[in-house]
Amino acid sequence: MEKLYEYLPRELVTFVLVTLFSLLIGLSQRKISLKREGETTLFGTDRTFTFIGILGYLLYILDPVDYRLFMGGGAILGLLLGLNYYVKQSQFHVFGVTTIIIALITYCIAPIVATQPSWFYVMVVVTVLLFTELKHTFTELAQRMKNDEMITLAKFLAISGIILPMLPNENLIPDINLTPYTVWLATVVVSGISYLSYLLRRYVFHESGILVSGIIGGLYSSTATISVLARKSRKAPAQEAPEYAAAMLLAVSMMFLRFLILIGIFSKAILAEIYPYLLIMSFVTAGVAWYLHRKRKPIPVTGEETEEEDSSNPLEFKVALIFAVLFVIFTIVTHYTLIYTGTGGLNVLSFIAGLSDITPFILNLLQGSGVAVVVVTACCMQAIVSNIAVNMCYALFFAGGKSPLRQWVLRGFGGVIAVNVCMLLFFYLL
Repeated sequence: MEKLYEYLPRELVTFVLVTLFSLLIGLSQRKISLKREGETTLFGTDRTFTFIGILGYLLYILDPVDYRLFMGGGAILGLLLGLNYYVKQSQFHVFGVTTIIIALITYCIAPIVATQPSWFYVMVVVTVLLFTELKHTFTELAQRMKNDEMITLAKFLAISGIILPMLPNENLIPDINLTPYTVWLATVVVSGISYLSYLLRRYVFHESGILVSGIIGGLYSSTATISVLARKSRKAPAQEAPEYAAAMLLAVSMMFLRFLILIGIFSKAILAEIYPYLLIMSFVTAGVAWYLHRKRKPIPVTGEETEEEDSSNPLEFKVALIFAVLFVIFTIVTHYTLIYTGTGGLNVLSFIAGLSDITPFILNLLQGSGVAVVVVTACCMQAIVSNIAVNMCYALFFAGGKSPLRQWVLRGFGGVIAVNVCMLLFFYLL
């Protein structure tokens, strides 16, 4: 945008931009006026806001040193807006001040365009237009919020913005790379990904199908998602069994991508070594899920409401504390395993870690365990394969002994585990 000043007078370019931006804001107010036919409480629409922007520009350039005219014009505009608000409040009982604030922002566009870079004033105009149009979206969002949703957000801000910077970065135990800061940093990163997946599932994909539930849930916890889907499948028709199995595999596919993100955050060297395998595993698992989805037999649509998916909030302090405790335990166990049994013991430990939450174990390896990159990569892959087998057992257990889901779980997870074992053997042979 600044290159236009090389070919056209600066005053002309600024005037055109101020007029255009003011008109756009005024048109957004006109749209609101058309939605509320017959309403007389708006201060103005397209022409009024355009003239407000032009007036601000004229008064700004007439006194470019002391800005007395610009400030005087702003005071008069503020007085008129105040009178308008008084009339709305006394006669129509309307208490909103959004239009007043937008008018004042429009008046300030001239000095913003004249003094700030193009990205800044475009950002201001885009923000005003977006927030003007998103009123009903915010209303619907607030209606869907739980009573303690803001408390949950405050918790996340507290653990990430208050607690984390205050923690010391000194070893708790001599010769063991374990500090309060690294423990809580891992907790914050995992909690952040879990919280993001929760928000997506509740407010963006709240009316999604089974497959999307598996995808979003896999970002949080594939084990928890598979357990929930297996329990829900008990009340579903037999024809839906392939769909539930496909959703579980999609949760596993997203687990690979989640670990890819975590590894990228904590260790670029290990990421460069492991990313081809994780991507191939993710795509293969998604492919098997798509194959099972294609096997689903369509059933007639009924008017019955489906059971609401478990949308419990994962961001709780007890969950964060459990993760922190597991991280400390795996750090200590890994340290002494390497001392007394070497990398062979660490390989065995990686399979054992897969029986529980593998995230603390993998993050511990990523944060400077002193092990070679190749060994860490192998241990990560082994823990993931072991965890997939455990997830299959969870799916079979929660589905029930006579569930039609069992055969699809055995087919899907069995194929995925076989491919992952082949990938692991291929990694060993390289």
